[in-house]
Amino acid sequence: MRVFVLAGSSRSGSVNRQLASYVAGLVTQAGPAVDLAHLADFPMPAYDGDAEAGQGPPPAAAALRDRIEAAQALVIASPEYNASVPGVLKNAVDWVSRFRPQPFKDKQTLLVSASPSMVGGNRGLWALRVPLEHLGARVYPDMFSLAGAHHAFTEQGGLADAGLAQRLTETVDAFLDLVEADTRYLCLQRRWYEFLGDRTDAPVTSRAQD
Repeated sequence: MRVFVLAGSSRSGSVNRQLASYVAGLVTQAGPAVDLAHLADFPMPAYDGDAEAGQGPPPAAAALRDRIEAAQALVIASPEYNASVPGVLKNAVDWVSRFRPQPFKDKQTLLVSASPSMVGGNRGLWALRVPLEHLGARVYPDMFSLAGAHHAFTEQGGLADAGLAQRLTETVDAFLDLVEADTRYLCLQRRWYEFLGDRTDAPVTSRAQD
């Protein structure tokens, strides 16, 4: 099993980069292979329909699409900007969603966040759920938000609060159990999705079963 962990920040000193690295370590300890990347690895212009029609998606969007497709699960560590999803991350989602087939559909996805604020970036995760679930991603219900993140990490990159470390480990382990079940057991491969622009072998309606 392969998990793609993406830090949804382009800033080199981002606490969400630290959180993504920490989560990647938890995934590795649990057994799956990890592909860790940062949003800065995929520089893209602002989405423009005219540019897409004339030149197609930028190479970085194709590269991000390929990394998502190659994994059975996706973890995004996202900052919160003005109580919502960062524009640069939403722009990446918009570009990647233009590929057919688009790679978010049916992708098991875990959302985590880190922020110096007392809410830990949780409002940004709720905003990020909307486009991902619209695109058919199976976003895990239990999100994790790390408040006071500028003081939350040890010098070794771990979490200073043992209770929070345990909770995050349990969340990641439970998520991976679900991913494994979804990968191995055919009975779970029948599910509802909602993405109006998708094309599959089965008839597609506004709410179709695959």
